[in-house]
Amino acid sequence: MIRLLRTLRDEDRAAAATEMALALPLLLVLIWGPLEIGNYFLNEHMLIKGVRDGAIYAAHQDISNYDCTNNTIGGTVVADTQNIVRSGQLSGGVDRLRNWGSATFNMSVTCVTQSTNGTTLSGIYALNAGKVPIVSIDASLPYASILGNLGFRPATLTVNAKQQATVMGI
Repeated sequence: MIRLLRTLRDEDRAAAATEMALALPLLLVLIWGPLEIGNYFLNEHMLIKGVRDGAIYAAHQDISNYDCTNNTIGGTVVADTQNIVRSGQLSGGVDRLRNWGSATFNMSVTCVTQSTNGTTLSGIYALNAGKVPIVSIDASLPYASILGNLGFRPATLTVNAKQQATVMGI
């Protein structure tokens, strides 16, 4: 038995393979870790950009689509805004991010009365009794790892974005 241990101790033919087996997990973490983190931030950036584009689109729609009495949105504004957030186009287009099928998209309108020195706003806001509609959009979707199930993917990791814009009408 002692002779076998001495033989193993003195043998250096498999030293490189042993060192590689010990170093490979650390090397993989150092290579794939930054790529996975970069992919997460890219997904977050793309979702924020999409939500911002959707809020800008919704803010430029006709003010008659926004009912400040019931805080509702009319017409096809919600569906069109969702398409803008999802693909950057009103119809068709390719999704900006994977996993959009399991995303949540919410769009709401709240109206505030702006008064300065006792006077209310007029102009386009007179259609809403002097109230200013503010559109709020938020979206959330699960993070899609580069390596799928092999990568960094906790079950609850999601990418979120929220944006508000004041409706300016056409």
